[in-house]
Amino acid sequence: MEIQHFDDKKKGHFRAIEGETEAGIMTYVWAGDDKFIIEHTVGNPEFKGVGLKMLDSAVAFARANGKKIIPLCPFAKKMFDRKPEIHDVLSQ
Repeated sequence: MEIQHFDDKKKGHFRAIEGETEAGIMTYVWAGDDKFIIEHTVGNPEFKGVGLKMLDSAVAFARANGKKIIPLCPFAKKMFDRKPEIHDVLSQ
């Protein structure tokens, strides 16, 4: 599975692609220069774990660029609540 990242400095998304099929998408908007808000996550039910793979890509992007994440999307919020190992990119 390939996770593609698009960002236009105002908003962006992580898109999961498996072959010719879109497995999921996670959208975000920038909140200033140093953080972004994960707004929405949709996963194709045929691809188990796709949401977590997209979240892992978002966390890796935040770490690599010194950014923080505000998880407004219910899925992202639930994952941040369950995974203390990603709290280093959680915006306070």
